[in-house]
Amino acid sequence: MYARLQKYAKEHAPIRVALVGAGSMGRGIAWQLRAAPGMELTFICDRDQQAAQAASRSYMNEGTSEPTLGGDLDSIAAALDQFDVLVEATNSIGFAAEACELALRHQKHVVLMNAEVDLALGPWLHELAAANGVVLTSDAGDQHGVLVRMMDEIRLWAFRPVMAGNIKGFLNRYATPASLEHEAKIRRLNPVQCCAYTDGTKLSVEMALVANATGMLPQLPGMQGPVADDVVEVLHKFDFSVYPDHGVVDYILGARPGGGVFVVGHCDAPEQTPYLQYYKLGDGPFYLFYRPYHLCHLETPWAIASAVLDQEAILSPSVGRVADVYAYAKRDLQAGDPIEHAIGGSACYGMIDRCVDADGKRQVPIAMLESGAGESLPAVRRAITRDAPLSWDDLELPSSKLFERFRKSILPVS
Repeated sequence: MYARLQKYAKEHAPIRVALVGAGSMGRGIAWQLRAAPGMELTFICDRDQQAAQAASRSYMNEGTSEPTLGGDLDSIAAALDQFDVLVEATNSIGFAAEACELALRHQKHVVLMNAEVDLALGPWLHELAAANGVVLTSDAGDQHGVLVRMMDEIRLWAFRPVMAGNIKGFLNRYATPASLEHEAKIRRLNPVQCCAYTDGTKLSVEMALVANATGMLPQLPGMQGPVADDVVEVLHKFDFSVYPDHGVVDYILGARPGGGVFVVGHCDAPEQTPYLQYYKLGDGPFYLFYRPYHLCHLETPWAIASAVLDQEAILSPSVGRVADVYAYAKRDLQAGDPIEHAIGGSACYGMIDRCVDADGKRQVPIAMLESGAGESLPAVRRAITRDAPLSWDDLELPSSKLFERFRKSILPVS
């Protein structure tokens, strides 16, 4: 891809990129774009103008032009003629959906570093992209993007993927932004964002995206997630012989190398067995492939290039909405309690489940409890005990653009 981008840079004008969201990941993307051949950052949008300026400084180098800065949807609309690709890197859902819709309707490709809006409204956004002749894609460097790329590769090697897995270092379903304030500061993260990582919600979001792209499903709500000392223990921690042909999504907890992702593939061809033994992959028929890292913003230019050069998405919900992430009470909730920051807040955590099971029980996808700027917060209608799933009947839900769009286009709710 690097050589192709170099060639593209010589033969065409640079790919012009707009960045929406200048937090920790946004600043990293800005720096990466100044190093990527054939790309230039022309516009940065963040309501925190100091953050936008910091991202601009990360991008600026000798020979680069300063990006235009903006802070709201109107500024994105005013800058539409300045970019070819929009990279959405906020941790919002409602605003992110509006920004993506605006870009897609004006024939701009969109790369989603934002996994939450990707899951909540991905099917609708992909349809909108196709209708306008452009590409909407998940990012190449987040876990779900890396996993789908790995599975594509092992399929080419004649393996059937039976598990797509995440390597998670630590999990505390009851973490709160307040309890993680110090840790978030060390990692240069918003405490709410840090909490979504720690309580497992982000993990579930990533694996639900993989499920909707591949048809792989969790075996139970939240997945199994056994503790392991090393990633090589995967082959002994799960019984792959009982899994359905479509495969499963899952994770291991606490294993070395301390991060990254893995895929388990099946191959029982007798012609291949001696080769795979020689390659030190084991005796089969299940084989472990793992990547000890995922590099987030470093890999974003790959997704941009895939959209522009190949008109292809890294990941899309090609099998439909078969899995989602549902809200569970993080503590005992009382009638009248508001739910602020459903994802990464102090009221809820999210766990992946099969839609056919959870929707039938009227469980609430956690993304639907997020509120946009100026909107009223969802509130608890009746007491809910800790760890209980939240149902539509448990909540008072104010009218919101996000909920109405989800309700009408994906999940009709009476």
